[in-house]
Amino acid sequence: MSEPAPASSLHDLTVQRFGFVLLQNFSLVCLSAAIDPLRLANMVVGRRVYDYALLGVDAPQVTSSAGVRVLADADIAGAADFDAVFVVGPNPIPRSPVAGLGDWLHQCSHRGVALGGLDTGSYFLARAGLLDGYRCTIHWEDQDLLLERFPKVTVTSRLYEIDRDRYTCSGGIASLDLMMQLLGRAPGSRELVARVLELLVAEARHQQRQRTSLRQYIGPAHGKLDEALQIMESNLDEPLDVPEIAGLTRLSQRQLERLFRDRLHKSPAQAYLEIRLLRARQMLYRTSNSIEEISVRTGFVSATHFATRYKALFLLSPSADRKRYLGSL
Repeated sequence: MSEPAPASSLHDLTVQRFGFVLLQNFSLVCLSAAIDPLRLANMVVGRRVYDYALLGVDAPQVTSSAGVRVLADADIAGAADFDAVFVVGPNPIPRSPVAGLGDWLHQCSHRGVALGGLDTGSYFLARAGLLDGYRCTIHWEDQDLLLERFPKVTVTSRLYEIDRDRYTCSGGIASLDLMMQLLGRAPGSRELVARVLELLVAEARHQQRQRTSLRQYIGPAHGKLDEALQIMESNLDEPLDVPEIAGLTRLSQRQLERLFRDRLHKSPAQAYLEIRLLRARQMLYRTSNSIEEISVRTGFVSATHFATRYKALFLLSPSADRKRYLGSL
């Protein structure tokens, strides 16, 4: 067990109270990565500086996406006096609204409570109009949905965002990064953050971008390869040709092709097509955009060409794949 930190500045910390609203199918890892830093911070300081409560919405027991059932400490209707409230979002996002949640979040905002969204929690803040004019982030699978439905919200691909009194993260263990930044805002808390990270056997990550598409699966195997894949991901609606990508990465076309063949066992053109089709599938699943619009936004000359390429990779037509996915929710 860690000994209380000797630094006198830590003993000047004022108590803060955080509420975590658990929605059905919430991300368990996201919740744990947010709460554990608070528990360990209390242990380091030697007293309960960070208080927190799990909140339900009309149900005392909430089931996570992993199937683990969690008993809430209170219902949101009877919860108050928080410094910050975080909505721990579900995956996938439900098509129907969560009754009473938006009104309660507005009440919190009117009382000066800071609002946060973990994983897809940002969606519920945006749906209530509480992210209009703010910068936020969300899990990369749902970025297009947020952009499509809430044009007044600035959506980034960063791991977390802190914009005035709005705190959002992209999901998974990114809630740990967000929480460490919030802990580090208190005067004299530098040592506290270092000690908590040490206890978690973790390292600080500062505003990295989320990995998406093909890069999500291969990892940073090679700097130039990662750079080329980022260029492809950033140019979906008007795909670049291979010589252009090679020039932007300061490689010859032959070097680029050899790098892709050696590392991915496919050509740059094949990888580019896969990235575009993976993004198209994401949009089919997570947005209401038409197939024609999706084909344009992923750089295909026609919906017919798009459907042919899509079926060759996923063994289903775009319309059949969307119907299958929606039917499984």
